[in-house]
Amino acid sequence: MPRRMREAVVVADPLVRFEGVRKSYAGHGPAAVRDLDLEVRRGELLTLLGPSGSGKTTTLMMLAGFEQPSAGRILLEGRDIARLAAHKRGIGVVFQSYALFPHMTVAENVAFPLEVRGVPKRERAERVGRALAMVRLEGFGERRPAQLSGGQQQRVALARALVFEPPIVLLDEPLGALDKALREEMQLEIRHLHQRLGVTMMYVTHDQQEALTLSDRIAVFEGGRIRQLADPRTLYERPADAFVAGFVGENNRLPGRVVALEGRDCRVALDCGIETEAFAVDVPRAGERCVLAVRPERIAVAPVQAEDLGAGAMPARLLEAIFLGDHVRLRLALGQGAEVTAKRAVGGGALPDVGGPAAIAWAASQAFAFRAEAPAG
Repeated sequence: MPRRMREAVVVADPLVRFEGVRKSYAGHGPAAVRDLDLEVRRGELLTLLGPSGSGKTTTLMMLAGFEQPSAGRILLEGRDIARLAAHKRGIGVVFQSYALFPHMTVAENVAFPLEVRGVPKRERAERVGRALAMVRLEGFGERRPAQLSGGQQQRVALARALVFEPPIVLLDEPLGALDKALREEMQLEIRHLHQRLGVTMMYVTHDQQEALTLSDRIAVFEGGRIRQLADPRTLYERPADAFVAGFVGENNRLPGRVVALEGRDCRVALDCGIETEAFAVDVPRAGERCVLAVRPERIAVAPVQAEDLGAGAMPARLLEAIFLGDHVRLRLALGQGAEVTAKRAVGGGALPDVGGPAAIAWAASQAFAFRAEAPAG
């Protein structure tokens, strides 16, 4: 492997740049991708995350050359490739369906990109051997795809995408056809392979846990735009808006109104009759309607009356406790029909009785106040 694929180093110089890219389909409503500006850094694994129809796959397909942008530029190593044919871009692509040739052996499948590029037979064999070793499939070269498990077929597809040493590898929902256990195993394999080789990857998924596991950075798409671009920890702990907070990880969402605002600190009167402190994300002024978001694992629960704990504690009633192996999931009533979900590690202390009183609390820095979205219509 050349030096650029051996070094697992992310550098600032972008390998790919989308500049004002737009994609519209005539007669099909709003643009699939709108005014996209995005840089992919050399050596990083960047994940495009979002619900169906958010524009993430369209973005990947435009970079691969299977779709053409309606406007804007796509630069690869400084060269505009927006109108360049897909086969001339030299980009590796891995699809969910694997797209292996059933009549070819594993070795022949992996060698195919080298063959169409005119690589001599002896060099092809050497590079195929190295690529299969990368994905831990030494000795599988003479098998047919039908003789392999789903995970092994996915490794063959990955080896085929890497064998010709492309500047970037694109992966479109590559693990979607696998069962949960194998999917989680393959997530770690892809992560470790990326770290070992340092090859630039762009990965598309709608699975937020998968994105958090794999990525150096995540671009959250919604409605053809990027709502936030950040590393996994920042995305989870400091979401930029209510959509990101709700899509990445689990969040309790409680409607209310901002009654006081000082810098990024605010006090919120929740509709359920509770007042609490929070971190103001995008609320411009006091008096605004807002949504308070707090993650279940950030909520402390005690089997006492709230007044027994003093300031910051809020009264609740335990409705349900579900044992889930490593944690207990608690559903609690707050009043006025409002409910929250909390998570407690197994062995984390006494729990309230179901139907009995409880006190809950959270740190103000872990509760986020977002501008309430205007109702549709």
